[in-house]
Formats: sequence, structure tokens, C-alpha cells
Amino acid sequence: MTSTPTHHLRPSRVPGSGRGPEAARPHRRPSARAVAWARRAPLMPALVFMVIVTQLPFVATLVISFMEWNALAPGRRGFTGFGNYTHVFSDADLRSSVLTTITLTATVVLISLVLGLGLALLLDRRFRGRAVVRTMLIAPFLVVPVAAALLWKHALFNPEYGLFNGVLTWIWELFGSHNPPQPDWITEHPLGAVSASLVWQWTPFMMLILLAGLQGRPLDAIEAARVDGAGSRQIFRYLTLPHLRRYLELAAVLGSIYVVQNFDAVFTITSGGLGTANLPYTIYESFYQAHDYGQASAAGVIVVIGTMVVATVALRLVSSLLKEETT
Repeated sequence: MTSTPTHHLRPSRVPGSGRGPEAARPHRRPSARAVAWARRAPLMPALVFMVIVTQLPFVATLVISFMEWNALAPGRRGFTGFGNYTHVFSDADLRSSVLTTITLTATVVLISLVLGLGLALLLDRRFRGRAVVRTMLIAPFLVVPVAAALLWKHALFNPEYGLFNGVLTWIWELFGSHNPPQPDWITEHPLGAVSASLVWQWTPFMMLILLAGLQGRPLDAIEAARVDGAGSRQIFRYLTLPHLRRYLELAAVLGSIYVVQNFDAVFTITSGGLGTANLPYTIYESFYQAHDYGQASAAGVIVVIGTMVVATVALRLVSSLLKEETT
């Protein structure tokens, strides 16, 4: 018998047995950058759309703000540098509109915060019909701004058939008087009329933010304070208000961002007259009535920059709130 050499016998390579060159090659995992791009790729169409819709018009506005461009004088078009910005800061009407914008924004935000805090404290308690009351209080924030302004202008402020003068007539008749006062609310108090409509619309927004803050209070600390003999006023002053500080700041900043840009109420109620023209309405007048595209663009760029500064503060407040909730 002949013996077979042992050095010619080799084991067969079975696929998947863990031997051979296939097993020697390590499996390459995708890099962190590839994984990040794979996650962001579905969002790219939305990002491109947002850039086209928002950033390109802003770039065009920025370019026009450095040009002398008035549709009533087409032959004088050209580069003017910072001339439009100098005019914006030196024009008396624009300075007046800036002061009106600050006054209107501060008034609406402060009153809305106070009313929203009171309503949030009310809804934080349990009572019958709380869900219905909460829905009714949120409803003004869901009304279209133009519709809300028309409601206040005609249904409430009108001196002939408005609700306010009707209530005054009814009260005077209860006391036997037939000569009730019938004030023209918009003419006599124009800025107050605009502020009232905006307060009515933005108080629910403040209420929602503060109500969310109230529902995140540490209940064990409140119960401990009550056991130690603290009253409701002391709990509100030393526990509730410090907890709501960041929520109050967030509501004030977000409300300021939106109220600064308000145009509907001023345009609908007073048409910018009687000293109620704010910055958005002044920009509208410069662009659509005076046809001065350069100055209107410069004023718009200034408003956008100011809004971005306030929005940055708001984002920092939101991030700090999220960090506190996480910890």
C-alpha cells in the first residue's frame, strides 16, 4: 500500500466558516461623518427651500439698501453707500416710529404678561369646567390678526354701535340718565386702542408659557412650605415667582419679537395715523407709497438685525430652560 503524503492534504475552505481571506478582511464601519450626512440628507430639500425663500430675499434687500432707488425717479438709480442708513437714523418720522414701536411693544408685553400670569394661576387650580375655560381663553390667540383688528375696530370701538358705548349707555340708563358719554375711542385714544387689541390677542400666548412653568413647579417644596406655616402670598413670592423667572423672560422676549413686527392692527384700526405708525407701517409707507425702495430696504435691514438680536436672547433662554429641565 502506498501512503499519501500528509503535506498535500489541506482542509477545504467552507464559506462562512471563519477561515480564509474572507475572514481576514475586517468589516469597515461607516465613519461618523457619513452617519451624520445620512441623517441630514432627508432634511436637505427643506433646508434648500428655506434658504431660497428667506435668505435670498434678505440678500436682495441688503443689496438694495445700499442703492438710491426710487421708482418715481428712475434716472437717479445708483450706489449710495450708507446714505440710506444715515437717512433712516436722521429722519424725524422714522425716529418717531421707533419710539412708537418701543412704546407699543413695551405696553403690550407688560400688560399681557401680568394678565397671562393671573390667568395661568387661575387655570393651575382644579375646578369644574377648567377645560372649557382654558379653550375659551386660548381662542383669541387663534383668531386671524386682521379679523381680530376688525372685530375691535367695528364691534367694540365704534362710537355709534360699538359694544363699549352700548355698555356705557346701559349703565347710564340704570341711573336714570339719558345723556351717556359716547367717546370715540380710536380718535381719542389711538395708541391705546391698538394696544388693547394686541393685548387681547397675545395674553393667551403668555398664559400658555406661564402655565407650562407653573405645572413644572416642585410640589414637595410647596408642601413643605405649607407645613412650615407659609401662606399663599409667601409661597407665590418666594417659590413661584423665582421658579417662573425664566418663563417670564422667555414670554417677554418672544412676545417682543412678534409685537415689534406687528402691522395688521396698526394698518386696520388707525391706518398709521394719529401717531400710531410703527416701524413696519413706516417701511410699508416708504415702499408702497413713496416708492423709495432703498430707504425702505435699509429700514427693513435694521428691523431684521434688531429682531435677530432679540431672537438670539430668546434661544439662549430656551436652551437654559431645557438644561434646567434635564438636570
